[in-house]
Amino acid sequence: MASERPSAEELRRGMTVKIVQDDADPHSEDTEPIIGEVGTIYGDEPEGPHVKLKSGVVGHVQSVAHDE
Repeated sequence: MASERPSAEELRRGMTVKIVQDDADPHSEDTEPIIGEVGTIYGDEPEGPHVKLKSGVVGHVQSVAHDE
């Protein structure tokens, strides 16, 4: 899972991921990924796996946040 987006199959509940919120404008320069733990995984989509974070935010996974 290097720099590529993970597939829904690679994600697990409780993983910390970076997502772009569904209602965020993908063309906006100030769109920052949101980091949070996965609560529900809906499935793969072209924009990245569709998930709902434990915080309730819904969006598409861009990458898995690795511990530093």
